[in-house]
Amino acid sequence: MCSATDKTVDPKIIDLLNKDPEGLAHVSLEYFPPRTEQGVKNLHARMERMLANTKCLYTDMTWGAGGSTAELSLELALHAQKTGHVSNLHLTCTNMEKDGDPIKGVHDALQEAYDGGVRNIVALRGDPQEGENEWTATKGGFTCALDLVKYIRKEFGDDFGISVAGYPEGHPNRISELSEEEVKNMSESESSRCCTHDGITYVCKDDDYKKEMDYLKEKVDAGADFIITQMFFDAEVFKTFVEDCRTWGINCPVVPGLMCINAYAGFKKMTKFCKTRVPKALEEKMDSMKDDADAIKKFGVDYGAEVCRTLLESGVKILHFYTLNLEKVVYGITDELGITSGLTEQSNESDAKDMVAVGSAWARVGDTVKCSSGQGVVKEIKSDGAAVVEIDGKDVQLAKGSYEKVF
Repeated sequence: MCSATDKTVDPKIIDLLNKDPEGLAHVSLEYFPPRTEQGVKNLHARMERMLANTKCLYTDMTWGAGGSTAELSLELALHAQKTGHVSNLHLTCTNMEKDGDPIKGVHDALQEAYDGGVRNIVALRGDPQEGENEWTATKGGFTCALDLVKYIRKEFGDDFGISVAGYPEGHPNRISELSEEEVKNMSESESSRCCTHDGITYVCKDDDYKKEMDYLKEKVDAGADFIITQMFFDAEVFKTFVEDCRTWGINCPVVPGLMCINAYAGFKKMTKFCKTRVPKALEEKMDSMKDDADAIKKFGVDYGAEVCRTLLESGVKILHFYTLNLEKVVYGITDELGITSGLTEQSNESDAKDMVAVGSAWARVGDTVKCSSGQGVVKEIKSDGAAVVEIDGKDVQLAKGSYEKVF
């Protein structure tokens, strides 16, 4: 099925994970495709530096929302493979129709990755396409990540190592808004993973959490080698999730996904969007420093190192950093832990303005946008891309292309 290649190929990540780290822990790094050509050039340089400095076990390249970065994601994953990284390509089920075939785009991406020496795939459902708030399957295409795992194993056998996503707090689509009465009656397990944003409490209820774990077991049984988790800021939630995995008979490695705190606005937006649990002490500390960008980064290092220490003490052997295409906080954490030394002083983020994701240009509900009438918050996105925006207390409908997202 797969063509032969004389090129050096990557090892499977699962084989690397099954070996103990030489030092305190393995490190893996995740990047996303930047919006601009200059951003891509800068990312190439950063990836080369960070590989040399951290000796990362493998490197993830994300696949943009709605398949928006399909070609660039693949190009960057192949570039990583050619320049010494063990490349882990994210691949989603979204918007992959090609030549009238709803899954041909997936097959072609897998084949090109294979031919380029890439041997590791993160199988994901994917986020909604531009202008949509809910994910919908393409007719005749894949409906979920499980379908993708099964397809890879069917078409490519064991040629690829496969990882899948795990959600310690429950998938955002299964997280419910609670009434005051429901908050009072939460179970102990629900209380341990719930979150509160803007005074509203959310949680993946126990019945839904069980469905999540059942589904995760299906993905692993279908051929996934290991799990990479959604971001979390409460280490105890991760530890409980790993225990639950073992209870469910999921015995593969569970890699903690660690979001680096780089900026107040980004932290608040992402945790609210994903309905992530934020410990009260963390929330209060972030709020107290929200206008001091340097203090936020320094605290991001301190808090990140604290979480990592707790994970390492629990037996974790690898730390997977969502870098946000930046290096200072990652270096600060690895230096603080003793995995590396002296990298903080070498960090250079003068190109930060170029490190903006392709998909991040899309406005979604809750984002701030600007237009000729002023600046406001998106309340609704129409199917045609038009947005309903609250500006100065009034709802204004703006046509697609007449507003711009504010970062």
